[in-house]
Amino acid sequence: MTPEEVGARLGGLVSDASGSVSGGEEFARATVDVPPARWPEAVRAARDDPDLAMDFLDWLSAVDELDDGFRVVAHLWSTSARHGVLVRTLLPRDALAVDSVVDLYPGAAWHERETHEMFGIGFTGHPGLEPLLLPPEFEGHPLRKEFVLASRVAKAWPGAKEPGEPHGGGTRRQPMRPPGVPAPGEWGE
Repeated sequence: MTPEEVGARLGGLVSDASGSVSGGEEFARATVDVPPARWPEAVRAARDDPDLAMDFLDWLSAVDELDDGFRVVAHLWSTSARHGVLVRTLLPRDALAVDSVVDLYPGAAWHERETHEMFGIGFTGHPGLEPLLLPPEFEGHPLRKEFVLASRVAKAWPGAKEPGEPHGGGTRRQPMRPPGVPAPGEWGE
């Protein structure tokens, strides 16, 4: 099946779904966007439909879309038909939970734990969302865009000059802060 056919097939199996194809001709990937309530239905349809036969969960993660919320993404693959699909859902920032797909793909347990830990997204029905990579006393979710990395604030730029400063000396520019790092005195009090 072509990526267009995969996206159309899965989009037709799940109500309220929309399919598209991303990437160039050689690396095209079908993408199907579903509402959060249809997330497990879409993943099940991709796995159980004989034409799609997505028998392998490659990965599952999320993307912080700032004001839009968090986009949970799963890459599913058919080992027999050799085609894949990205199934995505967008969670609003005030409702960060979606149903777990561990009962459909047991390998999703690790991916859901990591996504929970790094983004703070809940997976309803997951057998155990305990910390996976970070120490238990860690506070926050480090892959959220509003998360401030303490090392960027506390550690000075290691180079002899600021980024973008000319080699010949000249006038010194205003020190630059990496994106998302607050000005001194605005953080850590």
